[in-house]
Amino acid sequence: MKVRFLSLAEREVNDAVAWYNEQSDNLGREFLDELDRAVRRVVSFPISCPELTPGLRRCLLARFPYGIIYGVEDDTVVVVAVAHLHRKPNYWSDRT
Repeated sequence: MKVRFLSLAEREVNDAVAWYNEQSDNLGREFLDELDRAVRRVVSFPISCPELTPGLRRCLLARFPYGIIYGVEDDTVVVVAVAHLHRKPNYWSDRT
């Protein structure tokens, strides 16, 4: 199964990494490692995460307050958002 990030989701990842790196050395890399683990979990078990809206699911990161909002199209996981869980809820809903 392939993975594709929407450009806005990529920007959210980059912003989070930059912010975490400002907080502590290597924290941005730790965020990316955790994100990678979550993406691999989604690829292995794409329908295991709860459905938020029809066709969109959310996989929570274990250590950071983020969730991967994604859908599955054919053989591709499409990451719509890498959303901070304590900010505007459902801000990503117009991306589908």
